[in-house]
Amino acid sequence: MREVLTYSRRGSRFTPRQAESWAAHHADWVIPDEAVDRPDFSLAEWFGREAPLILEIGPGIGEATAVLAAARPDHDVLALEVWRPGVADSLWRVAEAGADNVRFCSVDAVWSLEHLIAPGSLAEIWTFFPDPWRKTKHRKRRLVNPANAALASSRLVPGGAWRLATDWADYADQMREVLDAEPTLEGGRVERWAERPLTRFERKGLDVGRDIADFCYRRRD
Repeated sequence: MREVLTYSRRGSRFTPRQAESWAAHHADWVIPDEAVDRPDFSLAEWFGREAPLILEIGPGIGEATAVLAAARPDHDVLALEVWRPGVADSLWRVAEAGADNVRFCSVDAVWSLEHLIAPGSLAEIWTFFPDPWRKTKHRKRRLVNPANAALASSRLVPGGAWRLATDWADYADQMREVLDAEPTLEGGRVERWAERPLTRFERKGLDVGRDIADFCYRRRD
């Protein structure tokens, strides 16, 4: 049984534009939750090819996904997003960008890393502005913790990158502490990744004076 540990589902009501986008693209680009439970499930079949794989955890409304995936047509991008209106928004963005190398799924990221992603198979992982779980009692649900860091690292190819960003200072501290302590990773805080577009979510953080922290860690050879 899959358990939800790092997120909570929000509303699922679509706007007219989201409904139109969902109707136009979900059959081709959205992997149904129930599909991943089938014993013959294959990511390659959903992408229609074998290619280097990138995992994005929490793409939101797909602003970064569309730009980054369109710039990497030789890679496949699996985007895990549990907020269905966000997936619907993402669908029209990747369609406009011509990024038909993206597939979306709404299954928990940790479960997916454990059961859908083979060890040593990810070229990169992108985790931009994950839920900070601001209340102290909820911080155990943060994605970046020692167990999940070891799991994520095990799925990267040697030299593969885990790129992260957050606008919450204490989560940035936690990311650095956890990922510095993971023996299979090397890296740290870096300058803002120039390829990552400035999204509305990031702009809101900047508008209220939050510092944006970018990190890049790579799997040791």
